Amino acid sequence: MLAIALGTSVVFALGACGNKEESKSSKQSASTDSAEQIFQRSCAGCHATDLSGATGPDLRKVGGKYDAADIEEIIKKGRGSMSPGLIQGEDAKKVSEWLAEHK
Repeated sequence: MLAIALGTSVVFALGACGNKEESKSSKQSASTDSAEQIFQRSCAGCHATDLSGATGPDLRKVGGKYDAADIEEIIKKGRGSMSPGLIQGEDAKKVSEWLAEHK
C-alpha cells in the first residue's frame, strides 16, 4: 500500500514540473520572452520561483558548478527525475545562459 502511495506521489510530482499543455501561440511567442519568464513558466514548479529548489534542486548557485553549455545539455537531456526537453531550442539556450550567471 505504501509503495502505491509513493509511486502515485512521484508521478504527480513529475507531472507538475513542466507544463506541456501550452497553446501553439504560447510556444511560438516563447522566444520573445525573457529567460526568467521562461524559467517561471516551465521550471519554477520544481525549482521554486526564487531558484531555491522544491522537488528539483536549488539552482541559486548553479553557475558556479556548471557552465551554460552544461546546463543546456541538462535541460535538453534531463537528469535524475527531470524530464528531457521541457524547454527547447532558443529558449533552452536563453535559460541556460541566465542560470549560468547565478554563481
